[in-house]
Amino acid sequence: MWSFIWNDLLYQPLFNVLIWLYNNTAHQNLGWAVVYLTILLRIVLLPLTFIGERNKVRDEQVQEDIKKIEKEFRNDPTLQKEEIRKLVKKNKINPWAKVLALGIQLLVLVLLYQVFLQGITGEKLLRTLYEWVDFPGSINIYFYGFNIGARNAIVWPGLVAIVLLIEIYLDFKKHKTNVTKSDLVYFILFPAFSFYILWLLPMVKSIFILTSMFFGMFIGLIIRTLFRPHKDK
Repeated sequence: MWSFIWNDLLYQPLFNVLIWLYNNTAHQNLGWAVVYLTILLRIVLLPLTFIGERNKVRDEQVQEDIKKIEKEFRNDPTLQKEEIRKLVKKNKINPWAKVLALGIQLLVLVLLYQVFLQGITGEKLLRTLYEWVDFPGSINIYFYGFNIGARNAIVWPGLVAIVLLIEIYLDFKKHKTNVTKSDLVYFILFPAFSFYILWLLPMVKSIFILTSMFFGMFIGLIIRTLFRPHKDK
């Protein structure tokens, strides 16, 4: 049962979409096929992304309102706690959308890893392809001179780490008035740990993550413009 779910319902459809993109959209470049597959996945997940970004904006507004309550009722701690409790209860945010979207992307990452682990040549390729997907012949696995199946790459995991550093820095700059020691540790260790993990894995993982991050930034910018926190006059 598990083998049927994994191979027939998850792995084989993803593999065929990837090869179809390789044949028809990516001009027989597997790196670009992965980029298009990632964008396609993020488009499918747009409703969840939309909900997650909206919740993030609402959460920021709640934090601003809490600060106002703390300032307004600073001389009455009991009433302050009660008002904060009412506010949090009224604006309770369920993180299921973001968790589900991240879970699906993680699943696709694992499936992509299996694609490169099992190989995309020979008899295995022929057995896995659907009838409506043309046999691609010899697969071009080079993306701007880089073998996307190779491990221990430095450039692409390094790009992921740099983008993470920039994202964390901008987030701290926007929300943190006083950066603590633990914030600095997170600022350094999280990108470094991400680089190390991606360094151990095939380079295709870095391409997937970078594409997903840039797409998320673009969509997040649009959604946050639509749901900009209100400013009290």
